[in-house]
Amino acid sequence: MSENKFLNELFQAHNAKAGLPSTFLVQSFIDILLPVLFPAYSNKIFSGKDELKMELLLSKKQLLAALSFLESFPKTEIEGVIKTFYEELPVLYKLLLKDAEAIEAGDPAAKSRDEVIRSYPGFYAIAIYRIANLLHRLNVPFIPRILTEIAHSKTGIDIHPAATIGESFFIDHGTGIVIGETTHIGNHVKIYQGVTLGALSVNKSMAQTKRHPTIMDNVVIYAGATILGGNTVIGEGSVIGGNVWLTESVSAHSMVYHKPQLNVEQVR
Repeated sequence: MSENKFLNELFQAHNAKAGLPSTFLVQSFIDILLPVLFPAYSNKIFSGKDELKMELLLSKKQLLAALSFLESFPKTEIEGVIKTFYEELPVLYKLLLKDAEAIEAGDPAAKSRDEVIRSYPGFYAIAIYRIANLLHRLNVPFIPRILTEIAHSKTGIDIHPAATIGESFFIDHGTGIVIGETTHIGNHVKIYQGVTLGALSVNKSMAQTKRHPTIMDNVVIYAGATILGGNTVIGEGSVIGGNVWLTESVSAHSMVYHKPQLNVEQVR
C-alpha cells in the first residue's frame, strides 16, 4: 500500500469515528471529584463551604464537557444525567466510606481510614468502579468503561462498570483481579490478588446472558482463585482457597481448597 493510499485510509477512519471524550478529560473529572469527596486525596484547604461548593461545581463542568463529546448520547439527556448523578452522590459517598472502613478493619497493616483512601489500590479501584457504575446505570456510553480502564491501568484491577457489587467490599492487594460484566457480588465480600470472576465461554452470542458468577454475602476469595460461569453461585459465608478453579456452585459456609503434595528435601 502506498503512503498516500494509507493516509487516505487513516483520514477516512478519523472522519468516520464516533465522538468520544479523551482519557485526559475523563481523568480530569475524577481528579477533581475524588479530592472533593475525600480530603486524603486533596492538598487544598477550604476556608468555607462556598469554596467546596465551587470545587464540586467544577467537577460538574468536567462531567458536562465529557458527556458533550459523546455523539451517540442525546444532548437533551445530559442535564438529567448530571442532575441525577449529583443527587445520588451522597449515597455513593456513604458506600465508599463503608468500603474504606471494611478495608481498614480487615487489614492488620492498615493504620487509618485516610491511609486506606489515599494509598490502597483496592480502594481507588472500587471508588472508580462505583462512579462508573452509577454512570452506567444512567445509560451513559463509553465513559464508564474509560473510567474503569483508568483504574485498571493504575492498579492492575479490572472491574467491569456493569458488575453489581454490594456494600463493604474489600479488595486486598488487588493486582490481577478481574471482575466480569455480569458478576453479582454481595455485601462484606473480601477478595485477594489474582482472583478472576469470569465467564466459561466468550462466545459473542452470549453477550446478553449472565456469564459471570454470583458471590453471596460474607465470602472470602483468596489469591489466584478462578470462579467461572453465570450459573456458578458461591454460597454465603464460604471461603475459597488460593488457586482454586471453580465452575460449579458451592453451598453456604463451604470451604473449598487444594491439598497439594509438598516434598521437602535437604540440599547439601
